[in-house]
Amino acid sequence: MHPLITRDPVSGDELVVTRLECPASGVVIEGRFSLGWIGRLSREQLDFVELLVMYRGNIQRLAQEMNIAYNTARSRLDAIVSALGGDTESEAHVDRKAVLERLAAKEIGVEEAARLLRGL
Repeated sequence: MHPLITRDPVSGDELVVTRLECPASGVVIEGRFSLGWIGRLSREQLDFVELLVMYRGNIQRLAQEMNIAYNTARSRLDAIVSALGGDTESEAHVDRKAVLERLAAKEIGVEEAARLLRGL
């Protein structure tokens, strides 16, 4: 079986499900079904959510297992929250701090940090 694709690779728009099938019983249901919140996330974001659940929401442990900085993991989680329509606490402050911490950790360069800060 192939992994779930949530976005149209050409337009980037959300996909809809038009057919559901149970191989065991042979039942087939056709129509137009939304993927719900899952459809708003990219494959990478879904993988991140899966790991986050496996680590019971422990972002520090998740970051260690993924071999990324805590702030990078936190930024990815914030992007997921935004994709789901949520609001992060004092989003601009958190984002500025995350950019500066990524710069300090040498994950990004000065030019990239400046570009990100201008975009906030």
